[in-house]
Amino acid sequence: MPNEDFYNEILNAIVNLEEEKAIGYANKALKENLNLIDVIEKGFAAGIRKVGELWEDGEFFLPELMRGAQIMQNCLELLIPHLKSSSEKISRGTVVIATIEGDIHSIGKTIVATMLRAYGYDVYDLGADVPVEKIIEEAIEKKADIIGVSALLTTTMIGQKKVIGLLKEKNLSNKFKVILGGAPVTNSWVEECNANGFAENAIDAVRLVKSLLDK
Repeated sequence: MPNEDFYNEILNAIVNLEEEKAIGYANKALKENLNLIDVIEKGFAAGIRKVGELWEDGEFFLPELMRGAQIMQNCLELLIPHLKSSSEKISRGTVVIATIEGDIHSIGKTIVATMLRAYGYDVYDLGADVPVEKIIEEAIEKKADIIGVSALLTTTMIGQKKVIGLLKEKNLSNKFKVILGGAPVTNSWVEECNANGFAENAIDAVRLVKSLLDK
């Protein structure tokens, strides 16, 4: 059973942008048959979230942010096939995901997209600062099952509500499930928006998408 020190070592390797070390820890987790969901969530995902915080605080710049995300992606590519083989087969589906207009935070959304792809879903990541109309157009075009809308700022959360409102206006409410993400999102906000759920992290997002598509 790995202790918190091991997760912290992974976190530090990601934050310090030490790819060789990070990959070494991923291989160690595989070799020792550790719980990969814990390793990803408490180690790698925690590390990339910290990188995101440092970027938001102005301590990291875009090159470091991108480098951290790339290292995380490379490590996930090692871990995910084993995660898949050790878990039940998940029915595939199509997800369109975006950070809402006015909000440029994308690190959490990018991790969610990476994890969903890893589980065999087709994911179209539209990026950050995406208008409501564009999200819905893409969902229709890509024949999405699920629309994921992220907002990290309380001021942009209203955009999540607008997505659901516009779907209703266009009589498309039954066509897509809508899930929300972002630090300020709560159960009561999900209910107020009439959304289908929210996820606090990438692992929860995978579970949520699976449960919605299995219904």
